[in-house]
This record gives sequence, structure tokens and C-alpha cells, in this order.
Amino acid sequence: MAAAPISIPEAQEAQVRDLRRLIQRREARLVGPDGREIAIPEPVHELLLLILNNLQSGNAISIVPEHRQLTTQRAANILGVSRPFLVRLVEDGDIPFHMVGSHRRIYLRDLLDYKRRRDAARHEAINDMARSEMEAGTYDSVVLPEGAEDE
Repeated sequence: MAAAPISIPEAQEAQVRDLRRLIQRREARLVGPDGREIAIPEPVHELLLLILNNLQSGNAISIVPEHRQLTTQRAANILGVSRPFLVRLVEDGDIPFHMVGSHRRIYLRDLLDYKRRRDAARHEAINDMARSEMEAGTYDSVVLPEGAEDE
């Protein structure tokens, strides 16, 4: 079960800012109750920095294991699409799923993999459009449809 998202109260914003600066400079170390110090492992360092950057920007944080099973509604909400659209993606084989009784379930890692592919394809399409406009010499000019000048 996922815990509620965590956000930082205004009174602790300065502490978060100072901690983020400390982590960015790689000066932070973990200190045990016996005083023993260890360096923060790189993956943990990157995660802490990501968390602190988001918290400082005012974004709430939730940490969910990638093997977490999602309902189709929850998966649709994460992607920002309707549930029927998501079900179509699942049925078309774009996103792997499995059945739990009579209900479809999607692993978070599979959903995030689809989201990365979708976002990369969108980014590439935008780059292609910009490249075409640059080649045509119309990238920074307004092109009106025929007859628009008459209106």
C-alpha cells in the first residue's frame, strides 16, 4: 500500500534548501547511532536529490515500488488519459497487463515504460516538425491559410 504523498511545511523550507545544497555538493554522509559514518551510495544520492528538488519546488512526493499493480483507472490517471482509451492501449498490446480475477492489472514499471516510449515519440515528432519548418524557411514566420487575409 502506498503512503499519502509527502510535502514540506513552509516552516521547514529553509532546512530543505540547506539539505539540498549539502547533498548537491556531495558533502552529506549518513551517521549511525554509534557515530559510524558512511558515504551515501550514488543511487540513494540521486534519489535524495530528486526528492529534495521536487519538495523545494512545492511538489508532493510519493515513492511507489515499480512492481506495484495498478487498476486500469489508476493507470489512466497517471497517463492523463481516459480509462476506455487506456483499456484500448492494453487490448492492442501497447501496455502489458495481467488478470486478477476478472480485472485487468498493470505493473507500474510497464506503465512507466510505455510513458517513456510515448513521450520519446512525441518529442521526436516535434523535432521532425521543427526540422521541416526550418528547412522550408517558415519556422519563425506566421503562415496564414488561404483566404485568411480577407477576414
